[in-house]
Amino acid sequence: MEMFNFSGQSAIVTGAARGLGQALAIALAEAGADLTLVTNSSPADETKQAIERIGRRAIVVKADVSDQASLRGIIDSAKAAFGRIDILVNNAGIIRRAPAAEHAYADWQAVLGTNLDSVFTLCQLAGNEMLAQGSGKIINIASMLSFQGGVNVPGYTASKHAVAGLTKALANEWASRGVQVNAIAPGYMATDNTAALRADEARNQQILDRIPAGRWGSNDDLKGAIVFLASRASDYVNGHVLCVDGGWMVR
Repeated sequence: MEMFNFSGQSAIVTGAARGLGQALAIALAEAGADLTLVTNSSPADETKQAIERIGRRAIVVKADVSDQASLRGIIDSAKAAFGRIDILVNNAGIIRRAPAAEHAYADWQAVLGTNLDSVFTLCQLAGNEMLAQGSGKIINIASMLSFQGGVNVPGYTASKHAVAGLTKALANEWASRGVQVNAIAPGYMATDNTAALRADEARNQQILDRIPAGRWGSNDDLKGAIVFLASRASDYVNGHVLCVDGGWMVR
């Protein structure tokens, strides 16, 4: 199982304070990585402490990923703390719900700035570090709405389609140089972003009826996927969008 050992490696996870990002960061630490935890307004102390209890190192970088000027600082902080960057997980994301005919342009810009622009820039910045060292793993967090249209979430859907496309584009350019770029598309997960759906009794049941597994996903359901895509076991996996969805996409 040595190919799943990340000892001596450094990982960056955005949106790491809670929810999916917290679970992804802890999974990488459990496999041996040291972590740069990126958070905006939410404190990441709980995630940091969990990682340190595992015996790994972690630093917290406060940054608004929608602010392009702050992204270079994330890379610099990770390199200063750990000397290198081996894994980047672009997890931070927001959603704005409104019918397309009424969708505010400010909401569109906010969603695209966080969910897409930051992903490209962090991929570019971390990717240059990885290309220079001849190795690296980038995992972008996509969505079921990387494949489907959704309702009342035009900006989110556009951003997640674009994340899937960007993942494939970067894989085409970087696979031959030792850098694997892939994505995880979580299914319907019990997170803050889906609280409104789960609170709607009728919609909640519609979703459950379509999931062959018969339940919403949990944060821990992504741990195996992130470790696989960040490990040497995935060295020949490039440009793939891995659905972790309880079977939603095949129903």
